[in-house]
Amino acid sequence: MTTRRSLLTLAAAPALLPAASSKTKVEIRGNQFFINGKPTYKGRIYKGHKIEGLLMNSRMVQGIFDDKNPATVTKWAYPDTKKWDANRNVNEFLAAMPLWRKQGLLSFTINLQGGSPEGYSKSQPWHTSGIAPDGSLLPDFMARLERILDRADQLGMVPIVGYFYFGQDQVLKDEAAVRRAVENATNWLLDRKYRNLLVEVNNETNVKYDHEVLKPARIHELIEVVKGMNRQGRRLLTGTSYGGNGIPESNVVKSSDFLLTHGNGVKDPNRIAAIVRETRAVPGYRPMPILFNEDDHFDFDKPQNNFTAALSEYASWGYFDPGASDYADGYQCPPVNWGINSDRKKAFFTLLKQVTGS
Repeated sequence: MTTRRSLLTLAAAPALLPAASSKTKVEIRGNQFFINGKPTYKGRIYKGHKIEGLLMNSRMVQGIFDDKNPATVTKWAYPDTKKWDANRNVNEFLAAMPLWRKQGLLSFTINLQGGSPEGYSKSQPWHTSGIAPDGSLLPDFMARLERILDRADQLGMVPIVGYFYFGQDQVLKDEAAVRRAVENATNWLLDRKYRNLLVEVNNETNVKYDHEVLKPARIHELIEVVKGMNRQGRRLLTGTSYGGNGIPESNVVKSSDFLLTHGNGVKDPNRIAAIVRETRAVPGYRPMPILFNEDDHFDFDKPQNNFTAALSEYASWGYFDPGASDYADGYQCPPVNWGINSDRKKAFFTLLKQVTGS
């Protein structure tokens, strides 16, 4: 069990290596992920299902979270200090990362605009975007992101870096600002020579974005922008995600390096397996990885659940635990306890360890 004190102690570790000394490189070969030239979970089979080449992940989008709205920032106060602290949040995130990695977690999603800090919200009055209205990047958010990506590189992890979230995209004033943000974020990542990450242009493109270019019919345009940028021939692997039970559309399938799907709202594991099969049947599909990087259904103690159903069709699976804003549960609602502290988290990481043989 991880305590807050142990997390804070670990967070006081020596300074991180500069990104220029990148030690972790992710590649896609067919429908498999490779890290440093070797398939992930090399040789691993779990209950007859091939695990080698998959990328198990968790939604950890609030790692760089802050709220610039003084009217709502008090909602995220830590129970012990009675105030929100963005630096404490990232320090405890960094301290927990080796614990996740030891259990077999190779990837996590982190987003420049976060995600709903209430788990699910009809209205989102807070200002949690690391992107300014004109498309520029906020230095304090990016400094926290750099610390996390550097640590992931050290640990051999592959973060999924999301640019936009539908609860915050309205911050950007127009489509030109959206495109500018894509270019700025991609340049920022390329300039730091990261080779260990994937890009999710936006979270759930088919939900409720304000800007047309972030919606399904045109999101491939931004995927192509990211793919078209490079440093000495090195570019970022890129895709976007769809909401729960959504099937990627042909324009996205044709443009993407990998396909992101969500299991939210899917109670029957058989439907998870069907989503994978239907995704592979979309026009334009060729051998490429399919990842669930958000699923809020659990049942980890049962022989069949959404996690194992994804594995049965050779798709990676991502844990989404919304929890509550009380520092007790979940990984979505600040203040987040980034440790493996709740029964649900323990159940997920126990199954993850069994699946991956970590």
